[in-house]
Amino acid sequence: MLHRYAFSNFQSFREHTEVDLRLNGKTQAVGWERQSPGGTRLGTAMAVVGPNASGKTALLKPLVFLAWFVKASFQAPADSPLPVVPHFSAVEAPTEMEFEGEDLEGVLWRYVLRLTPERVLLEALYQQKVKGRYSYVLMREWNAAEHRYEVRQQGFGMAPAEARKVRPNASLVATAAQYGVPLALRFQALQVQSNVAAGGRVAFRADSDLPSAAKYFAVESAAREQMATLLKAWDLGLSGVELRELTRPREGQDSERFWLPFGQHTDREGQARTLSFLQESSGTQSAFVLLARLLPVLNHGGLAVIDEFENDLHPHMLEPILDLFANPQTNPHGAQILFTCHAMEVLNVLHKSLVMLVEKGPGCESSAWRMDSIKGLRNDDNFYAKYMAGAYGAVPQL
Repeated sequence: MLHRYAFSNFQSFREHTEVDLRLNGKTQAVGWERQSPGGTRLGTAMAVVGPNASGKTALLKPLVFLAWFVKASFQAPADSPLPVVPHFSAVEAPTEMEFEGEDLEGVLWRYVLRLTPERVLLEALYQQKVKGRYSYVLMREWNAAEHRYEVRQQGFGMAPAEARKVRPNASLVATAAQYGVPLALRFQALQVQSNVAAGGRVAFRADSDLPSAAKYFAVESAAREQMATLLKAWDLGLSGVELRELTRPREGQDSERFWLPFGQHTDREGQARTLSFLQESSGTQSAFVLLARLLPVLNHGGLAVIDEFENDLHPHMLEPILDLFANPQTNPHGAQILFTCHAMEVLNVLHKSLVMLVEKGPGCESSAWRMDSIKGLRNDDNFYAKYMAGAYGAVPQL
């Protein structure tokens, strides 16, 4: 489970910024919380709220980048730059990122990265041996004077000669997994589902997203049943969902097979009617694709990072979808969701410790803070009303 992550000099964020899902002992029960295997109270949901262009999506990107970097960066072309963009007033300074997370055995890990678009300057993996004290497992640092990497290991298990040859735009952890290093392979099991890429939120495309989600549900029968039950319960006019494998011709090639969902409906005479999801409402399409991202982490554990969570959905849909992460029956493995949102109704749903506020100040520099860090904020305040009135900041100044 994710405890926290932090970064600096990344896109609109120049200063050190931290997103912390840990809940202290004074925080009252919030619903969206879970005790980790190591005994830490953690939030299972975190909303990111703020005006347009404040930096909300940029707050999510470091986490998505880190997940990609430790799992798949070895697949990037050897000469491709790393997809990190420093703040435009500090282009010569490196970007720094780190995250802390806990595995199923309750062991806490810290991963630290310092880099430029050209190369990794520092990559380090630490393991907590004693509470509050970390020991390095892996340390890879660029020696500019000698133009080479210096690598130190304590029980990581990669051949030193191979470790020194890892490309400057790739993670040593991700590369070590290709050599079968057991600890590196554990990081390959990280489950992160997201609609965020280096360029921001990946725009919804019905012609590709619907078949992709349908293919997932066609393979995962348990998730397929969950999806159908939820969509029927969400007042979308569906009595069921049918998945069909279809074919379409391709010029000069064999025909292509693909999956497509069909909504089942009942007309006023009680007759069953079927409608392709391509003809369903955008809200129904979005809910179907969103579940294809959420159910994998809910059923197996992991993290969902969703930009514009409520896109095409009615604000009343927020709470029942978020409830999936609060209910131990639908979230047996402590899955977590981090999401941006423009529907301020979320402030009536989540506790103040589960909301990050973001705004952009002078110099086009973004800042973010957890809502419960605001002095004088009471648990019985009307957060929605006060936020809309501008009492907490992070509202557009029009």
